[in-house]
Amino acid sequence: MTPLLTVDEALARVLACAAPLPVERVQLGQAAGRILAEEVVSPVDLPPFPSSSMDGYAVKAADLPGVLRVVGRVAAGRPELRTLEPGEAIEISTGGVVPVGADAVIPVERVVVRPTEVEIRESAPSKDNIRGIGGDVRTGATLLPAGELLTPARLGALAACGIEDVISSRLPRVTIVVTGSELRGPGEQLGAGQIYESNGIMLGAVLEAAGGVVERLPATEDTEEAHARALEHALQADIVVTSGGVSVGPHDLVRRVAARLGVQEVFWGVAMRPGKPLAFGVRDRTLVFGLPGNPVSALVGCLLFVRPALLALQGHPAPAPPFRPGLLAVDIRQRPERDDFVRARTTWSAEGALLDPILGQDSHMIVRTTAADALVHIPRGTDVLAAGTRVRFLPL
Repeated sequence: MTPLLTVDEALARVLACAAPLPVERVQLGQAAGRILAEEVVSPVDLPPFPSSSMDGYAVKAADLPGVLRVVGRVAAGRPELRTLEPGEAIEISTGGVVPVGADAVIPVERVVVRPTEVEIRESAPSKDNIRGIGGDVRTGATLLPAGELLTPARLGALAACGIEDVISSRLPRVTIVVTGSELRGPGEQLGAGQIYESNGIMLGAVLEAAGGVVERLPATEDTEEAHARALEHALQADIVVTSGGVSVGPHDLVRRVAARLGVQEVFWGVAMRPGKPLAFGVRDRTLVFGLPGNPVSALVGCLLFVRPALLALQGHPAPAPPFRPGLLAVDIRQRPERDDFVRARTTWSAEGALLDPILGQDSHMIVRTTAADALVHIPRGTDVLAAGTRVRFLPL
């Protein structure tokens, strides 16, 4: 019998097959969550002119302290064209262009205002409250390197520099195929032996949040013909995710039908719990994941393997699951033959995240999972990991 792959070995094989998709130009307003495929440099200095960081008065620092004649007013976007002369002040708004000849801005709360003049009773250094040209970024400087995730703050930075569009990998198209003649949609009447289908919605939510353009097919009956129709359609996508039918029972048809359709299986089975009977294959550039049907097994497999592949297709520089360090709140016995992924609740102590496993770890208990906010990795072994042992966890 072929030994099962470890989680790390399986992930390495998945990522080896997940080359970034072709790039496209994307308008900045539609680029949130995308991964940059090319470096972006600034076409401008920012700020593009000396500007005031305060509402106040533009002055010559050498005139202070003193009484100055007010000779104009600068609002944002409406610069004062005259040059400031000694003994003069110009009222200025935050973001306004500092007039030629001024080298300091005095906040309005430090000024005694009179009808035609102001009194400033303290001195100020040169350049006080003035934002210099290019103080944030200079023309030609790198704004963002390739591989960066376009977060709201980064989109704001690009927009502030006048960037209209960016180059990123095309968003991956994902088709989800849930299998099982017993499955019915939420809101339908259940018959004898039937259950509601939940995996499609759950998996779709994970993958949409990671940038996938997701199509969910109706539940597929346990016949080879129905599987073939669904999979042939699904294989037009960049990623196919099936749920159920990947074990070795008489109704587990996914792997056999996929092979008939030209999918080359890379591996089947990973030494982990839950989610051991997980399959992965490829047809041309399409990645095909066969996840177990139990909801928690499907969720764990999606987080550990499908989501990283989806990120890799987008050119993410670090697509692997973002595990964090934490401490066990209770003793946990290791399993000698496989890694465990235990659902837990997180509390916080002076030493960091404290992870307390929830009751009900069976792979069908999706409702129990709502009490958890972390997936704790318990590596294989023969020891009891004592409370306080350092482990890794994945936020849920």
